[in-house]
This record gives sequence, C-alpha cells and structure tokens, in this order.
Amino acid sequence: MALRRNALYLAWLVAVVATLGSLYFSEIEGYIPCDLCWFQRILMYPLSVILGIAAFYNEHTIRKYVLPLSIVGMGISTFHYMMEKIPGFKEIRPCTQGVPCTTEWINWLGFITIPFLALTGFTLITILLFIAKKDDND
Repeated sequence: MALRRNALYLAWLVAVVATLGSLYFSEIEGYIPCDLCWFQRILMYPLSVILGIAAFYNEHTIRKYVLPLSIVGMGISTFHYMMEKIPGFKEIRPCTQGVPCTTEWINWLGFITIPFLALTGFTLITILLFIAKKDDND
C-alpha cells in the first residue's frame, strides 16, 4: 500500500509545510505569536528536521520519539483553538504578557485559525506515523 510505504515522507512534508506556514505568518505577514503559538512552534519545528532525517534513512523506529511531540502539540493546539472559539475558555488566560492567546490573526471560512492549522498538522503527523509501514524489528 503506497500510503503506508510513504507515510513517513508525508509526515515530514506536513511538518515542513506547517513550519514554513508559521514562519510566513510571523515573518512576512507580521503576525506576532502568542505564548501558546510559541509552544506549538517549539513542538513542530524539530519535527521538520527529525522526520526529514528519519524519512531519508527510512527509519520507522523514530515514532517513539516523535509521537510524544505531535500528541502534546495536538493537545496544546486543541486548547488554543478552544480558547479562540468557545466563550467559556476565553476567561482562561495563559498569555499574561504580549499578544493575547485569543487573538485571531486569520479566520478563514469562520473556523480556520492558526491554532486550527497547527492542530491539523499535528493530527496528520500523528495519523501518518500510526499508519506508517512497520519494520520487522519495530
């Protein structure tokens, strides 16, 4: 199955697109990241390098090191998205200085925000790592 065989490369591609997308929003569009955005970046950026190396060497055992990053990233992105979209969560204020975590720099189609894009990236990476072809010793 082609998807299982190429899942590691696809996970790397998702991480690279997410990394470049976040850099585009901050460096080109000038959107200042909030504290939760920084945590999501801290978890996503290394995935671009780690998954790239793993894909190059076809090293599927990397899952045990990468899955914690992507799963924690999913949790932070979900919480951040809920802060933006669910009124009761707006009262929680993890961002005490700088840009508020409830700032919606983009709002495409009424639901696609930057934390939603991060959540999509982390979720795709997690799913792709679970369906990636396993080695005999994995």
